[in-house]
Amino acid sequence: MIYLDHAATTKLRADALQAMLPFLGEQFGNPSGLYAVGREAQGAVDSARETVASILGCRASEVVFTSGGTESINTAIRGIALAMQRAGAGGHVITSAIEHHAGLHAVQYLEERGFEVTEVGSDQAGRVDPAEIAAALRPDTVLVSVMLANNEVGTIQPVAEVAAMVRGFTNEQGHRALLHTDAVQAPGWLRIDVEALGVDALSLSAHKFGGPKGTGILYLRKATPFTPLLHGGGQEMQKRAGTENVAGIAGTAAALEAASLGVEERGRRVRALRERLREGILASVPGAVPNGCQVDCLPNNLNVSFPGVESDVLVGRLDAQGIAVSSGSACSNSTWEPSHVLMAMGVHIRQAVGSIRFSLGEETSGEEIDAVLAVLPGEVELARKASTPALSA
Repeated sequence: MIYLDHAATTKLRADALQAMLPFLGEQFGNPSGLYAVGREAQGAVDSARETVASILGCRASEVVFTSGGTESINTAIRGIALAMQRAGAGGHVITSAIEHHAGLHAVQYLEERGFEVTEVGSDQAGRVDPAEIAAALRPDTVLVSVMLANNEVGTIQPVAEVAAMVRGFTNEQGHRALLHTDAVQAPGWLRIDVEALGVDALSLSAHKFGGPKGTGILYLRKATPFTPLLHGGGQEMQKRAGTENVAGIAGTAAALEAASLGVEERGRRVRALRERLREGILASVPGAVPNGCQVDCLPNNLNVSFPGVESDVLVGRLDAQGIAVSSGSACSNSTWEPSHVLMAMGVHIRQAVGSIRFSLGEETSGEEIDAVLAVLPGEVELARKASTPALSA
């Protein structure tokens, strides 16, 4: 298999597996236990928290382990907004139209409960304009949530610039507004420093950077107003109830540590492969159009539209050739549900429903890229013949 869907999930790193194994066997204790095996488990959780904190540039007490990116995003958005509202700070939230559904649906949840929501757009490269966020800020704004790097087109957002602007607004108004960023796609490709970014909350998902599925990280700045999403025991410093997934936490820390090494060199190598793929597609597939930014974006992400194609058809054809890529839309008969990200960017619906995301990994080779380029033109042509007549009209 040639795997080019690393934005969806990644292979478990060997370092992560080794870190997990003891806690899947003899060291099975509950971290809340006061006896030896419990203390061993708690020690592993504490050590992992210190590792993550050192990589993110924060205090260990500001790191909360969760079940994944979706929980981290929901916990940050709902937990902060509800706490701020209950404190009488207001009920207005700002987000962008290109967020992951975990963020958009969390904000929708708030809207259904009386919050007012402003959704800013993006330009054709998939970049959010800080000036649009500035214009949307109000005296009752309690939270701004903007992702760090887009999962569909790879555009890196100006989060640090947004943070400085929100802080300036806070100082001028004497009213606190907080900033959350979904950084799920960033590890391994960008250095993540919460102080440099200036965020109050940041969400990560372990399986995106070689950690186990079902584990995640939430950075929550000290003294940030917060209402827990889960209630029960007092785990995770009263912020996330439930017995900790010790093996998952150990694997998450080991994977994040490995992903944080050699970021620049990894990025240069993979960016060159992405450009090789991009140039090869544009040279060999008539009508192919790249979507999103081509410069200030993640080095491994390439989104391309193939007009006249239903993307699910092409994904299936490539799968039959042993190539794994993803579709940016869900097409079923005459019902088209194109990517909300591409639509927010102004991509025409006929182009959007034929979009494919190629997301490379650190182990992707030049030989694999050449193999994809060898079969892709023919598969696109066959997919065009198999697509609905409306797409070719």
